[in-house]
Amino acid sequence: MSQQPPRSSQPGSDQPRPVIQPQPGIMEIALYQAGAATLSGRSDVLKLSSNENPFGASDKTREAVARAAHSMHRYPPTDHLRLRTAIAEAHGLDPDRIICGVGSDEIIHFLCQAYAGPGTEVLFTEHGFLMYRISALAAGATPIAAPERERTTDIDALIAAATDKTRLIFVANPNNPTGTMVTEDELARLAHAVPQALLVIDGAYAEYVSPDFDGGAGLVERLPNVVMTRTFSKIYGLGGLRVGWAYAAREIIDVLNRIRGPFNLSSLALEGAEAAVRDHAHLDHSRSENARLRDWLAAALAERGVPSDPSFANFILARFEDAATAAACDAMLRGEGIIVRLVGGYGLPDCLRITIGDEASCRRVAHVIGQFMAGRAAVAT
Repeated sequence: MSQQPPRSSQPGSDQPRPVIQPQPGIMEIALYQAGAATLSGRSDVLKLSSNENPFGASDKTREAVARAAHSMHRYPPTDHLRLRTAIAEAHGLDPDRIICGVGSDEIIHFLCQAYAGPGTEVLFTEHGFLMYRISALAAGATPIAAPERERTTDIDALIAAATDKTRLIFVANPNNPTGTMVTEDELARLAHAVPQALLVIDGAYAEYVSPDFDGGAGLVERLPNVVMTRTFSKIYGLGGLRVGWAYAAREIIDVLNRIRGPFNLSSLALEGAEAAVRDHAHLDHSRSENARLRDWLAAALAERGVPSDPSFANFILARFEDAATAAACDAMLRGEGIIVRLVGGYGLPDCLRITIGDEASCRRVAHVIGQFMAGRAAVAT
């Protein structure tokens, strides 16, 4: 007869078991909260909370994805060569210095995983994209937030906050959620001042600035410690496909490719992104309409007593008297079926980030906020 193992090793034993702990820093991460998309009891919701392109993906992009669906039983290519070539042709870049990821978020993770870690620091601005802190903590690094100056990146503050432990500096340009930006000369000054760190210029909204704005590509060409990230989620209307890319020195791209999963992008995502980056007409239309409607909405809200900083992205940051007023306005907008973004998590509790929609959407937002401000004025008198 076989002998039974000791009771303490059997399933269901009452003996204490070791607690398996995650890596340091993981439990400090607050779960990322995406922009809301639904409102209970309403089917006519206007979603302006996630900086999506109101015109969606181009017809050529949708056609490319539909064709790719016929081959989705096949594994996608691992080298992303066709997409990298299309990106390089569109922007005048070297395809061998491009890496593609599941949105630029994944590339931010790659950078932290490859260049940060325990005992190092990751630097960003106080109102910067929340993924910088999340990715730093996931890598075991210490996140450091430098103050901004009137909701604009302060290069001197970043230089002052850098130490010999700083390995990465993230600067979104234009910034999210403020929409403000700094000059290329200022970014170059930062890269020169902190040579032991990689300066990562997050260009998620770069296409909205102007047709000739390179998003930081020129700095990558000139300086070895600069990386530029971009995304197809915003102006190209491909948030649901999740495609991003980065441009950097070949040595850096080689490092990042060593930790990139071989099949991180699906065939549908690759085909859709390639078609999108080649469709210049859709890009130009989205950019020009965004600029026109962004300027109109900013002026309309300013007339109603709600200021915002000049924005270079596809949203404006509407500022209110205090956090309570911003929350009350948000509640009224939701009551009218409009979802914008409360940005208290970014350290801006008195603000609402409002995506630029189509013309009808912008007029609807301006009307409701105008009613809200008029109601407050009436109460005050």
